[in-house]
Amino acid sequence: MTVRSPLTSCNVFLDLLAREAAPVEFEEPVVSARAAGAAPETLAQLEAAKLAALRVSAGMRRQARREAELTALFDLAGDLAALRDLDAILEAVVRRARRLLNADIAYVTLNDDERGETRMRMTDGSISAAFRRLRIPLGDGLGGLVAQTAMPYSTDHYAADPQFRHRAHIDAAVAEEALVSILGVPMRLGSRVIGVLYAANRSERPFAPEKAVLLGSLAAHAALAVDNARLLARTRTALEELDAVNGRIRARGAAIERAAQAHDRMTALVVRGGDAGDVAAVVTEVLGGTLHVLDADGRCLATSGDQVPLAEDEISAVMAVAGAVHNRGGTTRHGDLWISPVATPGEVLGTLVLRTAAELGDADRRILERAALVTALLLLLRSSAAEAEARVQGELLDDLLDGRADGRVDGRADGRADGRADGSAALEARMRRANLEADAPYVVLSARYASPRHRGRAAFWAASHAAAAHGLAAARGEEIVLLLPGDVPGETARRVAKELGAALAAPVTVGAAGPIRDLTRDLTGVPAAHREARRCADTLLALDRLDDGADARELGFVGLLIGTHRDARGFLDSTLGPVLDYDARRGTSLVRTLETYFSSRCGPSRTAERLHVHINTVHQRLHRVSRLLGADWQEPERALEIQLALRLHRLRG
Repeated sequence: MTVRSPLTSCNVFLDLLAREAAPVEFEEPVVSARAAGAAPETLAQLEAAKLAALRVSAGMRRQARREAELTALFDLAGDLAALRDLDAILEAVVRRARRLLNADIAYVTLNDDERGETRMRMTDGSISAAFRRLRIPLGDGLGGLVAQTAMPYSTDHYAADPQFRHRAHIDAAVAEEALVSILGVPMRLGSRVIGVLYAANRSERPFAPEKAVLLGSLAAHAALAVDNARLLARTRTALEELDAVNGRIRARGAAIERAAQAHDRMTALVVRGGDAGDVAAVVTEVLGGTLHVLDADGRCLATSGDQVPLAEDEISAVMAVAGAVHNRGGTTRHGDLWISPVATPGEVLGTLVLRTAAELGDADRRILERAALVTALLLLLRSSAAEAEARVQGELLDDLLDGRADGRVDGRADGRADGRADGSAALEARMRRANLEADAPYVVLSARYASPRHRGRAAFWAASHAAAAHGLAAARGEEIVLLLPGDVPGETARRVAKELGAALAAPVTVGAAGPIRDLTRDLTGVPAAHREARRCADTLLALDRLDDGADARELGFVGLLIGTHRDARGFLDSTLGPVLDYDARRGTSLVRTLETYFSSRCGPSRTAERLHVHINTVHQRLHRVSRLLGADWQEPERALEIQLALRLHRLRG
C-alpha cells in the first residue's frame, strides 16, 4: 500500500476545502494513512493538517453564513424602504426573522407608553389566537423585561426561567403556543424602545449569541421602518386634516361669497322697488328648495320653487314657531321647514318658510334672515307708499264726494271770474296724477264690513286695488268708498264683495251706482252716485245679503224707490220691456191680458170672461208672455215686480 507524503496529504485537504466538503470527509486522508501503516510522525502531521483544515472550513462556513445574513439584511432594508403600511412592514420583518434564525415562530410587540404595556402586533408561525392577542405589561414576562430594560434576553426554557416576573395570562398564552426557547431583542430609536422582536422554538434549542446579534440587526432595521411608517401615517393624517380644514375654509368662503352676492341682489331689489316674490326668487336660486312668504295671518303672499302650497297643519305649526322665534330672533328648523320671522321690533309682518331637506349652515341661515329683513323693509316701504298713495287718492275722492275737486266751495270759484275753467284744469291735473281718465266711465261703490278690526286691512286692500285698477279709494268710518273704471256697477260690486271678503276672511256687502260718464263736467254725479250706492248697501244689509253686491237696477222696484234718478222708464224696460215691444210691433193686447189675469187672481177662465175671449186664447197669450219674459214670470217675486211695472205703465198713460 502506498503511503502519501505529507505534502500530498495537505493538497488533499486543500482540495476538500476548495469544494467545500463536509467535515466528515476530512477524516478520510488520516484513516487512509493509518491503514497504510504510515509512520507516527506522518500521522501526527496529517492530524494537525486535518484540524487546521477543519478550522478553515468552519471559518469559511461562518463567513458564508454571515454573507448570507448580510445579504438578507440588505434585502430586508430594500423591502422595508419600499413599504409604507405598518402592518406590511411588521409582516416582512417577522417572516425574514423566522427564516434567518430557522425558528419555529417569530413575532413582534410594540410598546404603548400610555398604557404601560407592549402589545402583540404581528406573528409568523403562530397557532394560538390567545397568543396573537397578548398584551404584556412593561417589566412582566420576557417581552416586558426586554421592553423595560432595552437589553436582549434569551431563555432556554421559558417556563422554568426565574429571571423575569411570570404572569398567569402570559404563561398561559406561551404554553398554548408550546414555546420553550425564546429570544427577544429591543427595537430602539436612540434611547427609546418602541417594541420587541422575538424568535422562539417549540423545543429546547438555545439561540447562539450570533443569532441574537442577527435578530438585533433585524430589530434595528424594523425600528427605523416602523418609525418612518408612523411618521408617514402622521403626515398623511395631518395632510388629510389640513385638506379637510382647507375644504371647510373653501366652503366657508364660498358660503360667505354666496351670502354677499345674495345680499347685494336683495339690496338692489330694495333700490329698484322689488317685492316679496323677487326676494323669494333670490333665496331659492341661492339656497334651493321652495320659499313661501306668509303674511301675519298665515296667508301666502308669494312662493318661489316647486309651487307646492303649505298644508294647513304646516301653516299652523309655522305660525306657532314664528311667534316663539320672533321673541329671540334667528332662524329655527321644523322638520324640513326653515322658519325666519319677517318682523320689526314691535310687530310681526309675516314669515319666510323655506322647505328643503338640506342642512343650512350659519352663512345660509344668515341669508334667510337677511331675506326676512329685506322682506320686512319692502313690506314697510310698500305700506308707506300705499298709505301715501291712499292719502292722495283719498283726498281726491273726498273732494269729489264733497263736490270740491275743482277748487269750488259751495258752487263758487273762490272769487275768480274764470274759476270754472281753472277748476276743471286743476281737476284734470289731479286726475292725471292719480292715473284717472277724465272721459272714461266710472262706478261708485260703498263697501261695508262687519268688524272695526278689519278697518286697517280693508283700507290697505282698497288702496292697492284702486291703484291697480286706476281708480280711487277712501276710508270713511266703517265704510270703504271706491271709484273704479267701468260701466256695469252691479257686476263690479259683486266682484269687490268677493275679493275684499276673501282678503278680510269676513263677509263684505257692496252697493253700487253709476256709471258717471265725465267726472270733470258732472261734479254732482259722484256725490249723488255715492248716496245711491250707500242706499243700495243699506238695502242689501236690511235684506241680510251680507256677502253680496248690487246696484239699484238689480234691486228691481226697491231700486226704483232708492235710486237717485227714479228711472221709471228703465224699470219698465227691464221688467216688462219685451211685452211692451211685442204689443207695439204686433198690435196685440198682451199687457191688457196680463193686467186682467192678475186682477182675476191669476185665473184663466175668469180672465177669458172679463176679456170676452175664448179660454184657449188666454192660454195662448200667457204662453207668449212666458216666451217673452221667461218661464218664471209667475214666481212670487217676479210676479210682484211685473204687477208694479203694469201699474206704473198705466199711471204713465
